[in-house]
Order: sequence, then structure tokens, then C-alpha cells
Amino acid sequence: MWSRVPESVKTLLWPLLLATFFAAVYTVRVQREMVDFDVYRRAAERAVNGENLYRPDDGHYQFKYLPAFAIAMRPIAAVQAPIAKAGWYALSCALLIMLLRWSVRALPERNRGERVLLWLTALVVAKFFARELLLGQTNVVLAALLIGALLAALVDAYRTAGALVGLGVFVKVYALILIPWLMLAGGVPALATAALVIGLGLIAPAVVYGWQGNMEQVAGWWRTVTDTTTLPNLLNAENVSAMSAWTKWTGEGPHVTWLALATVLGAVALAAFVVSRRRDVTEPLYLEFGLLMLLVPVISPQGWDYLLLIATPAMVCLIDRWSLVTRPWRIATAIGIVLVSFTMYDLIGRAAYRALMSAGVLTIGTLTLAVCLANLRMKKLA
Repeated sequence: MWSRVPESVKTLLWPLLLATFFAAVYTVRVQREMVDFDVYRRAAERAVNGENLYRPDDGHYQFKYLPAFAIAMRPIAAVQAPIAKAGWYALSCALLIMLLRWSVRALPERNRGERVLLWLTALVVAKFFARELLLGQTNVVLAALLIGALLAALVDAYRTAGALVGLGVFVKVYALILIPWLMLAGGVPALATAALVIGLGLIAPAVVYGWQGNMEQVAGWWRTVTDTTTLPNLLNAENVSAMSAWTKWTGEGPHVTWLALATVLGAVALAAFVVSRRRDVTEPLYLEFGLLMLLVPVISPQGWDYLLLIATPAMVCLIDRWSLVTRPWRIATAIGIVLVSFTMYDLIGRAAYRALMSAGVLTIGTLTLAVCLANLRMKKLA
């Protein structure tokens, strides 16, 4: 029946159906959640009044972003909380759809049809999209900025790419992982633009806090980020970082730092190997970008599972090329995707979910997918 509907009608119906779906989800569930959004709103209110942003007595919900982000979020403090929350949710939904579409359309030499690839990728990343909306997180803002940087680089707009990566740093500092990629993509102009944006962003809060006050806020940010990378967070089931995985596997102790460092260096070596083979393909930027985004949650000590949302381009690439690799690599890719995307207590039960998450299976799955991406480059498939 749906196949008989004219394409022009479908074009109009899809936005309406999606809007209705997201509105229903918000009304039934999400509006009572979004605890991370409350953190941003509280920081925005403090920024309006020039108050300290980083307070240990905020507990688990301490503000962990650079001061410029709180300044940028001040408009949400100017409206009533329910309106601000609904607006943030609507923006997040729009950006999630954009991220999915842009990730598919940016992939060079697609092997599958766009619509099929969209639906398959949506299924694989649905877990992270749902978690993003439920928490009211900022990963989708980061992902939108960085996928914009990829699109800009693909059309040789390297300064734009640099500016977007620079802005991404103030959403989440993880964006710094793309600095080497920027150098490969656009050279000095891209790097210089990113450095300029980052520099301006670091000093901009001085307008509110004064020069010394801004320095104190930056110091408070660093203290908060380092102080909260502690044992309770590392043992959290949803933490998929290398440091968290080794803590879960071997127990706490100085050896964890060395094991995690070795894992991170291995991930960096894998990325370096991929880059070393970039001359074997005509469009190397997409896979390199996707690999770096996939590795972020493993490298960062505070790499929560929902951060894998930014790995959407990596998922698109793996799904699209799945039929082009040999059976062992198809099996490895499938295992990685199952571990990463379908370890949900709704599917396997809460007890099994907790056991698997505490065993660090998402870290294993993520690293498996990273190796599968490297294989695509080795086989000259991406």
C-alpha cells in the first residue's frame, strides 16, 4: 500500500510522521528526564550572573564543559525551563536526522541505495540516539559540527572545516582528536582557522568574568575534569573507555594506567596505519574521520556508551561495505555491531545487560569495529 503512495506525498508525509513520533516520545517519556540538559541550564544561569561554573557540591552533575559553552547557552536561561527543555529536544531531534542523512550522503562510492543505508544505520545507532534524547545531551551538537567539517573538507572548504572543528572543542573537547585529520585534509589554513577559533573561544568569557576571572574558570574546568575521572566513574557500567575496561578486568591499581595507555597507543597506531594507506583510495577522508570518531569513547577516560553516537559515519561505512569483505570480516563486523548497538536490557534483560556492560563488552566491540574499518582501507574499499 505504501508503495502506491506518490513520492511527492511521501516527501510531505515523512516530516509529519517523524514530528508526530518525536512529539509523542517527548510527551510520554522524555520531558520527565533530560538530566544533563538541567546541568547546562544551571551553568547558563550562573554565566548570566557571572557566578562560578564549577562546583564540587554539584556532585555527579558537575558542569564539565569549557566556560565558553556556558556563555553560548545563556539564551536557554532567558526562557522558562519547560520551554527551554522542549526547544532543546526539538533541536536535538532535527540534528539527529541531519547527522544520519549527512553521514550517508557524504560516503564516497556508496555500495547500497541511500534509503536502505539510512534505515540500516538508523537501526544500528537507535540505541545511542534514544539515550541522547533521554539525557538531553550535547553529543549530537558535537556530531553535527564535526560532520559539517567533514562535508566542508570534502568540497575543499578547509577553513570552514577548521572553524567547525574549533567550535566543536567548546561543545566537547574530544574534537581535538581531529587536529591531525585537519592537517591531512587542509594543511596550515585549516589548522590556523581552528587555532584562531579555539583561541577566541578561550578568551571570550573574559567579557563576563574579566581576565583573571576567566583564567580561574578555565582552571576550575580542568580541575573538575581531572577530579571526576575517578574510580566510581571508571567502574560505571556505561563507561566504555580503555581505562574503565582495564579497571573492570584487572581491578584498580597503577597498572591500569599503563594498560590503558598501551591500548590508546595501539588505537593511535591503528589510525596511523590507516593514514599510511590513504594513497590507495581516491577519497580517504571519510573513513579516517569515522575511525577517529569511533575511537573517542575508548581514548577518553570519560567515554560513556552514548558518546558512540558520534561514530555514526563509521557505522555507515561498515554497513555499506559489509557485503564487499570476506566472510570472516563480515562476521567480525556483525559481532562488533551486536556488542556495541544491541547490548540493551530491553532485549537481553537487566541482569544480563549489567553483567555484559560490567565485563567491558562495548569496549571490545568498539575496538573490533575499529579493526574492521582498518581492514576496509587495507582492502582499498574506503
